[in-house]
Amino acid sequence: MEFLRPAGWEEALAAKAEHPTAVPIAGGTDVMVEINFDHRRPEYLMDLNRIGPLREWEVGEDVVRLGASVPYTQIMEHLRIPLPGLALASHTVASPQIRNRGSVGGNLGTASPAGDAHPALLAAGAQVEVESVRGSRLIPIDAFYTGVKRNALAPDELIKTVHVATADGPQQFSKVGTRNAMVIAVCAFGLALHPATRSVRTGIGSAAPTPVRAKTAEEFLAAALDEGGFWESRKVITPSIAKQFGDLAAAACNPIDDVRGTAKYRRYAVGVLARRQLLWTWEEYRGRTA
Repeated sequence: MEFLRPAGWEEALAAKAEHPTAVPIAGGTDVMVEINFDHRRPEYLMDLNRIGPLREWEVGEDVVRLGASVPYTQIMEHLRIPLPGLALASHTVASPQIRNRGSVGGNLGTASPAGDAHPALLAAGAQVEVESVRGSRLIPIDAFYTGVKRNALAPDELIKTVHVATADGPQQFSKVGTRNAMVIAVCAFGLALHPATRSVRTGIGSAAPTPVRAKTAEEFLAAALDEGGFWESRKVITPSIAKQFGDLAAAACNPIDDVRGTAKYRRYAVGVLARRQLLWTWEEYRGRTA
């Protein structure tokens, strides 16, 4: 195994073009586990830690530009207001040591359905900026996940920045695990209310071959809120709406049985998480100044 250590972004792109099989590593919280268990033996490892811009972020009026190597700890400490859903998800990642090293870019690169950042990114409607020596492009988060641990990156591309719209309404994230820390999610759910467009977005993790949205549930809830005048009146969500939303979210899952949980349990738990998060986010919305 050869170790590549580019000093800057352009050098990294050139190295990736020359060695398309090179595996990028910044925090290494996923890659090193696979190597240690001999599940993966890449020909080249590319260390991105010398590339400072990947650890920077910029909060704009409408969008947060998040460098691929920004660790979860920084998101928790500095981006809680513009990215509340992603900050909540960051809190659930492993241990403090791993949160100091792991990043959203690493989650995206691994593309595991159990990655904690994915439901929040789906709910927020993020875009992934990738680049190669051929140029750069933005990949909508809905098109990023192409299969189990597969993503839309070309062999010569690297993840540069994640563009996430600043929250215009309440967001939530929660997951079910076999213990309270250092745990891979049995299932996870993220929800974002977007009052500016009167829309709703969701994200489901660890309950399908890829991270997915519960689109039918989103459409149902957006229509129910609009037709019932909930956005204007801010009245309490009815139990029937919450139940139907949870049932539709559960129906969007396509889980498997494994050592962490059964498919039946995952569907049930996603429905519970969806109902709870709807009540939490709506109570927060009701409490905000109109």
